[in-house]
Amino acid sequence: MSDPDNLLYARVVRVTHVYLGPAADRFIARQVQNHLDKKPEDISNEDLLMLIDWIRVAVSLITDDSEIIEEYMTQLRRLTRNPKVTE
Repeated sequence: MSDPDNLLYARVVRVTHVYLGPAADRFIARQVQNHLDKKPEDISNEDLLMLIDWIRVAVSLITDDSEIIEEYMTQLRRLTRNPKVTE
């Protein structure tokens, strides 16, 4: 489902994979589609903070481990500081 041409989407999925494993791509795609009303490959740097807020809500429903949630959100917020870095 991930578009290799959208580096931002790929980076969000890569961070998420650490926490959700193979479900990461599908999870992020659903968050983008359902809450941002966009195709996953169309997300932009401007969408990132809102996406992170929605991810926090969804992950909070999955686990009550606040340390893990905060660690995950910190990793995602790092993408906002350097969104154009290529890997």
